[in-house]
Amino acid sequence: MRGRRNRGRDVNGLIVLDKAPGLSSNSALQQVKRIFQANKAGHGGSLDPLATGVLPLCFGEATKVSRFLLDSDKKYRTRMKLGVRTDSGDSEGRTIAVRENFSVTPEQVTQALDRFRGEIEQVPPMYSAVKVQGTPLYKLARSGKVVEREPRTVKIYEIALTDFAAPELEIELACSKGTYIRTIADELGQILQCGAHIVALRRLQAGGFTEADCVTASFLEQEKESKGMAGIDRYLAPIDQPLSNLPAVMLPDIAANQIRSGQAVLVRHLPAEGMVRMYHKTCDQERFIGIGAIDEDGKVAPKRLISEPAG
Repeated sequence: MRGRRNRGRDVNGLIVLDKAPGLSSNSALQQVKRIFQANKAGHGGSLDPLATGVLPLCFGEATKVSRFLLDSDKKYRTRMKLGVRTDSGDSEGRTIAVRENFSVTPEQVTQALDRFRGEIEQVPPMYSAVKVQGTPLYKLARSGKVVEREPRTVKIYEIALTDFAAPELEIELACSKGTYIRTIADELGQILQCGAHIVALRRLQAGGFTEADCVTASFLEQEKESKGMAGIDRYLAPIDQPLSNLPAVMLPDIAANQIRSGQAVLVRHLPAEGMVRMYHKTCDQERFIGIGAIDEDGKVAPKRLISEPAG
């Protein structure tokens, strides 16, 4: 009889990785998954290989809340180069236009950035993971194909010029999910009539996670070598941390057991509507047990239950 394959540890929680440049989000995920020897992992919103910064990684039961990270607002700092347009909108793409003699002032850039504030329509770039008839656009782009793409509505909450040293400039912005910074760079270059592309991109925040929460893969490797698994496990954020914007509902023993069996329950202090994070409240602790939603009867119904205790 063949022995059972070791699937790794049951790790539950989140790591906020400072992603290194040159790695895909999945490659970075697999690297950290190996460090933790975790049997289940996913990321909460991909970054281009060129990009660095905040990449939340979800392990075990935390993968059940990854959607809230995918849907969360983001903040970025990006450096762009004027005078060169590429087919991908960044320095990894093929140059498609060059403008050598141009003059752009900081005031012109600031004025152009005003066009991006608020709700805007964006056409996803060909070099993106958006699928058309089941095929990611980047695969079509690599084969030389260009297809029609539906525009998407995104929101730019803040956008500002933070540095200008022609032909390069730096911009910081806060935006909704699904915003393509490469598209903003390309469109800005067209507005300025000189072309532009991204040469550096850093995510500063994803949901409630910021640069201050980040650790690098090399740091985790060092901590593991010197302190073992317990040494790196202490950097895991609790499963419910990405849900801090949702109202908390405390459930006594009977209600918590009913929720775990799939029943909706009526308890005190429920909000009128929307999603909530649910806790089993006992005399000595509050244990996160999952995500619920207020139904038409004013009860809280289970939507996503956590099998393991958070933290």
